[in-house]
Amino acid sequence: MRRFLIAFAGSLALMSAPGWAAKCSNSSAGFDAWKQSFIAEAPSHGLKPQVVEAALRNVSYSPKVIKLDRGQHSFKLSFEQFYKKRVNGAMIRRGQQMGQIHARILGKIEKQYGVPAPILLAIWGLETNYGGYSGNMPVIQSLATLSHDCRRSAFFTNELVAALTIVQRRDMKPEELRGAWAGEIGQTQFLSSSYVKYAVDYDRDGRRDLIRSVPDVLASTANYLAQKGWRAGQGWGPGTANYEVLKQWNKASVYVQTISVMAEKIGGK
Repeated sequence: MRRFLIAFAGSLALMSAPGWAAKCSNSSAGFDAWKQSFIAEAPSHGLKPQVVEAALRNVSYSPKVIKLDRGQHSFKLSFEQFYKKRVNGAMIRRGQQMGQIHARILGKIEKQYGVPAPILLAIWGLETNYGGYSGNMPVIQSLATLSHDCRRSAFFTNELVAALTIVQRRDMKPEELRGAWAGEIGQTQFLSSSYVKYAVDYDRDGRRDLIRSVPDVLASTANYLAQKGWRAGQGWGPGTANYEVLKQWNKASVYVQTISVMAEKIGGK
């Protein structure tokens, strides 16, 4: 969901939170001092200092994350090129199989949120191959590194606060938060801020788990789309209101078009 959205972080980033005093840097210099400042400012973010200190205790600056951040390039593939690169018949068939396996849950989710199974399956498949790989990098380390880095410090500070909020409300432990290099979490790659706003405990086990719980993953993705204005019972092709909602999921037009076409094929249209 989020690697293209993050490319727009400069325009979307929230300004520094009240009382934010930690100084950014374009190198590893001062990272430990930055951590101490962040811990001291925890209450202004609604965080408990002891939670933040424990989560950041063994976190180090990651040159790998900075290299990946600097290595991003503008997305220039056509829809046809992107679709061919990312989607094939096996993925469509797998989506249909997953639809059958999780038919009961998907039916309940559509009844509650109005988002049909093919859309959720297309997003799930495109983001992580139906949970096959959602990334294995430590989310808090990635977000702390990018928050300390001056290039988009405000945006990633907001995401780091959200990740620590996930820990504070006991949805996930710090060591469980592993994902993509820029901090995307779970089987449909939520940013931490979206996790906090839209994740739901659909399996009712007392935690919102977008890494291991398929019911939580699918329902949270549906909740996100519903909150963005998804219209139940309507189509999702170009020109529709629901297509515009899909643009809230990802800013790249080829990505949105791919979700739309994948969903049609998974649904047998």
